[in-house]
Amino acid sequence: MLFKALTGAIAVAVMATAALAETPVLRVAVLKFGTVNWELDTIKHNRFDVDHAFELQVQGVAGGSAAKVAFQGGEADVIVSDWLWVARQRAAGKNYVFIPYSKAVGSVMVPQDSPAQSLADLVGTKIGIAGGPLDKSWLILQAYAAQAHGADLVAETEQVFAAPPLIFKSALSGEVDAAINFWHFLAKMEASGMRKLVDVADAATALGLDPNTPLLGYVVKGEMVRDKPDLVNGLAAASRDAKDLLASDDAEWNRLRGRMNAKSDAQFEALKAGFRAGIPAPGSVDEDAAARMLALMVELGGEDLVGDARELPAGTFLNSGS
Repeated sequence: MLFKALTGAIAVAVMATAALAETPVLRVAVLKFGTVNWELDTIKHNRFDVDHAFELQVQGVAGGSAAKVAFQGGEADVIVSDWLWVARQRAAGKNYVFIPYSKAVGSVMVPQDSPAQSLADLVGTKIGIAGGPLDKSWLILQAYAAQAHGADLVAETEQVFAAPPLIFKSALSGEVDAAINFWHFLAKMEASGMRKLVDVADAATALGLDPNTPLLGYVVKGEMVRDKPDLVNGLAAASRDAKDLLASDDAEWNRLRGRMNAKSDAQFEALKAGFRAGIPAPGSVDEDAAARMLALMVELGGEDLVGDARELPAGTFLNSGS
């Protein structure tokens, strides 16, 4: 009887080991402290990867360039970037595919007592901008200022380009009169008493763009989409499971709070609200809307931003002929 029990236990262990060995691993390279880690942590903690028959391995890197090098060199299977970069790569002959992650965009923030009420009021001021001269939010705001107010923000303001944390500190200290930053820094700035002057989403709408077009997403290679569709679809499904949980479950956010770098309850609530606001709707990306955004980026940023892409390459988005 004991022998049979031991034999059965060994058989179960062998089968479990074999099943584990067959579970595909998906290596995701992301910024060590990026907000996408909140979603990836949720996937791992709740075993959404296991539910969809893969194992998620998160590789923290120091910067976006390092992630792209790892991805292009085969050291990572997935990175996070914007679909404009994917379109640029596809136009250059690289078969990369975009899976929507977030539609979160920034705002122009000013001190609570700033006299500015519109972008026109920033003429003659100093603006802090994270992301560089080709930052998408900055480009959209330039176009909106020209359309709505006849203002040339490049010529009529002083721009200070720096890393997001430095722009955050400069804005709070008053070293700059206004700031454009990544959404999670903007959430902290608002929680610290600054106010929104203009939402990039509102500016995009005024320009005929759809603010619901997800800008950031997971990027995979087309070969994986072709050869391992279940794995790619599993990632998309696990991401959606995590989003659905984070959209509705405050307890999950309380669990994540330790890694969110929130200095106060107000910052924590602002970060939670900002992430939730950035969750894209389920379903396919509106390619007509994406094409309109690309056309504007071609006009504003040119080859430096989008390379050889002049129209939306077929297959840019998952389930769109990839």
